[in-house]
Amino acid sequence: MKKLKFTPLLLLVLVFTSCTSVRVVSDYDREANFSEYKTFAFYKPGIDKAEISDLDKKRILRAINSELAAKGMAKGEPADLLVSIFTKERERVDVYNNNFGWGWGWNPWWYGGGWGNTVSRSTEGSLYIDLIDAKKNELIWQGIGTARLITSGNIDKKEERIREIVSEIMKTYPPGADQN
Repeated sequence: MKKLKFTPLLLLVLVFTSCTSVRVVSDYDREANFSEYKTFAFYKPGIDKAEISDLDKKRILRAINSELAAKGMAKGEPADLLVSIFTKERERVDVYNNNFGWGWGWNPWWYGGGWGNTVSRSTEGSLYIDLIDAKKNELIWQGIGTARLITSGNIDKKEERIREIVSEIMKTYPPGADQN
């Protein structure tokens, strides 16, 4: 019976921790000298193609601006780097099998009873941040963050989540920097 009381708590912890994580990967041009880049500007043609609301675009761009400024970069012209974004969104379905194998009798194809399955649906999004060398017009760094999104009407939580995702992605820029 103790096992049954512990299981809902374990599921709650699993769901809570999976909601807060951001999976990040990044890639970069090994020949780029990242210490040369001091200024940046947003690449409007690329940003316009991102399939999200204009309000969320503004939230993302403000978060990127803040992260790059914290790294000592300035927004301005002429820009050394052009910043572009791209987004993908998908529904994520997680099925948790709660059938612990106890029940009313045995059958070689089915062992009866159990708790059944729990299905959890959420929206998962990926944010791509591209940094382009403005002089060469070449991609030099790309960071991708994938996380569950806040789709409720709570604007404060949505803005906080966007800042968290951008912050986690930008921790990997510039390559080789001390990552805390």
